[in-house]
Amino acid sequence: MNIAAELLVVSFKVIWSFVLAGAKWLVKPREKRVAGQVCVVTGAGSGLGRLFATEFARRRATLVLWDINREANEETAELVRDIYRETEPRRGSGDGVEDVPFYQPRVYTYVCDVSKRESVYSTAEKVRQEVGNVTFLINNAGVVSGHHLLECPDELIERTMMVNCHAHFWTTKAFLPKMLDLNHGHIVTVASSLGLFTTAGVEDYCASKFGAIGFHESLSHELKAANKDGIKMTLVCPFLVDTGMFQGCKIRKEIAPFFPPLKPEYCVEQAMRAILTNQPMVCTPRAMYVVNFMKTILPFDAIVCMYRFLGADKCMYPFLAHRKESTNNNESKI
Repeated sequence: MNIAAELLVVSFKVIWSFVLAGAKWLVKPREKRVAGQVCVVTGAGSGLGRLFATEFARRRATLVLWDINREANEETAELVRDIYRETEPRRGSGDGVEDVPFYQPRVYTYVCDVSKRESVYSTAEKVRQEVGNVTFLINNAGVVSGHHLLECPDELIERTMMVNCHAHFWTTKAFLPKMLDLNHGHIVTVASSLGLFTTAGVEDYCASKFGAIGFHESLSHELKAANKDGIKMTLVCPFLVDTGMFQGCKIRKEIAPFFPPLKPEYCVEQAMRAILTNQPMVCTPRAMYVVNFMKTILPFDAIVCMYRFLGADKCMYPFLAHRKESTNNNESKI
């Protein structure tokens, strides 16, 4: 095929992709079934990780929960077990004979420090031996240092990068080979809107999320290049989520009602819809798509003007001050 004909075909495919994307607004895509499939959730002890675990549990997936906090992880596991009992499907003969469950998923918990590749690899091996092949990998674990760059200890910067970015390499290297063999799986990267555009005072966090998104997008292209269409990828980029991670962060008070912190339940609900319909990327709220697009076309000085108008240029400063005060109070008690 000569280049002119190929360009015509490519143009048609691009237009057709827009048509399909528009159709999804009109006709809700069917959600895939996950019952009985193994789902690993990192950072499952709290926040979004706990909510992802409960959502997959409601769909009868087998849960593998990773967290560095054993007690919090076990609390999540108990919630999952409660959901299994509440949603247990039954089948009966209809003649008064007691119904019996026809499938019973299980939940497994593992203490794992995802910032350490040795911990990730050894834990992944235990999962393969004790649970089986992993279908869903939810890379959710995340931390924030909460310090201005020049006040932030190097160790905290390294930990932010390790947990928020490098861990995605280790977990993917651990579970992707079997997915490739089976041409079946789904990798979810829980990033942030701060991985698409930035603000002052959280350089390490933004860098880690930019890195996670870059890793995710490159891996997506690699899977496409290898024609592994059975392995899906979903990138989750929420605005600030009300989990307490960025407590104190605020924008201009007149604008704040239009961009309130997201409820964690809403964020995970939108992410689950994207995962179960094989949506490549989801930003919440939808305004984040617009913000990201404007960043790519506006001059930097224009972006600075908009940040200042919105109060986004220093929105993290109250959070950093709150974190510093908390740190000082803790030190004074020692």
